[in-house]
Amino acid sequence: MPRGQGAEKSGRPANSYNSRMANDVKPLSLKREGDGLKIDWSDGATTFVSWRKLRSSCPCASCIEERAKPADPFRVLTPQEAAAGPPEPTAMKPVGHYAYQITWNDGHSTGIYPVDALRKLSD
Repeated sequence: MPRGQGAEKSGRPANSYNSRMANDVKPLSLKREGDGLKIDWSDGATTFVSWRKLRSSCPCASCIEERAKPADPFRVLTPQEAAAGPPEPTAMKPVGHYAYQITWNDGHSTGIYPVDALRKLSD
């Protein structure tokens, strides 16, 4: 097949990556609203996710490991956790064009939330 027509050697259309990226849904705006995050999406949807749900779904390695452990009924909160109160972000910054890093009031800041994860966690 002549170059530029049909499929690449992989059998995929020549522009499959670019056309897939163009069709991805992206957040247009992220706004603090009450006890959570309101997101307006490029497909016209508006979703909401609570800070508590976001914090408990942190995708960093240490949080994933902690969630995999059995619950510890005798766990004592650290002074920083106790002083922080309910989960609330103190900062949120984009990581490239694919994710957001959230710094929480309990001092945790290693979680990077991909855009698709924010959509899945939202109502």
